[in-house]
Amino acid sequence: MHPRVLTFGCRLNAVESAVIGAHLDAAGAEDVIVVNTCAVTAEAERQARQAIRRARRDNPGARIVVTGCAAQINPEAWAAMPEVDRVAGNIEKLRADTWSLPATKAPRIAVSDIMAARETAHFLVTEFGGRARAFVQVQSGCDHRCTFCVIPFGRGPSRSVPVGEVVRQVRTLVEAGYREVVLTGVDITAYGADLPGRPSLGQLVRRLLALVPGLPRLRLSSLDPVEIDQELWRLLAEEPRLMPHLHLSVQAGDDLILKRMRRRHLRRDVIAVAERARRLRPDIVLGADLIAGFPTETEAQAANTRALVDEAGLTFLHVFPFSPRPGTPASRMPQLAPQVIRDRAAALREHGRSAAKRFYASRIGTDAFLLAERETGEGHTEHFAPARLVRGRIDPGTIARVRITAANDLGLLAEVA
Repeated sequence: MHPRVLTFGCRLNAVESAVIGAHLDAAGAEDVIVVNTCAVTAEAERQARQAIRRARRDNPGARIVVTGCAAQINPEAWAAMPEVDRVAGNIEKLRADTWSLPATKAPRIAVSDIMAARETAHFLVTEFGGRARAFVQVQSGCDHRCTFCVIPFGRGPSRSVPVGEVVRQVRTLVEAGYREVVLTGVDITAYGADLPGRPSLGQLVRRLLALVPGLPRLRLSSLDPVEIDQELWRLLAEEPRLMPHLHLSVQAGDDLILKRMRRRHLRRDVIAVAERARRLRPDIVLGADLIAGFPTETEAQAANTRALVDEAGLTFLHVFPFSPRPGTPASRMPQLAPQVIRDRAAALREHGRSAAKRFYASRIGTDAFLLAERETGEGHTEHFAPARLVRGRIDPGTIARVRITAANDLGLLAEVA
């Protein structure tokens, strides 16, 4: 990651930070520090403000530019910080001229109407740490309106990168030595609805794997359970290069809470997706995003979410304590006490740790294929389980067969097979 770009939030932000860093280098903007913000939670915004203040203390002569979703949604609030010199929107941050303008000509706030955006910028990032795993944006924006979520107002409507451009980028990354690519976006299962012919995500994946035969491993970022298309299901069963790991945007395991969230699935739908995935790919591992302490949630409803982890066989959890986002319907619902939210998030995380530990223990004595990401031999298996070599050596960016010999709370321990 670029040393002068501070990144908060999702993988998409990380990809865009790399684009920003390249623009800074091309413009020779050595005196600029960029803070690429996230708006998912109040905590993410608090951490960004803290980073801005620290950056100013440590770099008194630098120009500090704030961008990202939080800046897009409320630019005036960020511009009001005395440490901040400029605010740039999510469209502007990807433009080279945003970073090449002289300080005397750059507007203090440059944030256009994200809801008017109709195209996704086609940029290629070729520098990721270790040259092992690369991220390719295939989609941005979201047309849904979950009651807790402010991101559509930071990212705009759903829009897709054409298939040919995705193929071109992945081919370039494979030629540069990357062994694994992750397709990322805000709502990638909505892919293609705005493109000619309306190609689905599954059709994109099939074309990509067919046209880039040198790509060993392909992963997908978070999927909406009710939007997984038939072609993607077929690929899950037939294509070994599509990794046996799916991460689902679940959010809750209680039907009433899901309805209040305005999600389009119920708990039975999540269980059905998990069962179908295992029928097609028996060794698949499932992860999920879950929110703890949503407004009106009772302890029994929180218990339903923890039970869903077991019933659907979810292994890797991303747990978010509920955070009311200004302007969202959920922010106007009856809120739980902050300590209750923290306690429920802690209980859900502990439930997730137990599920992950059971999975780790089940892999002892089996073989796996490890993609080494660091000189220390740390990386991830095909199931996206973190693993570390304790015997033997694998060069970063290399996939090798390993034997899982032990496990701990952090993941798997392995030796070269």
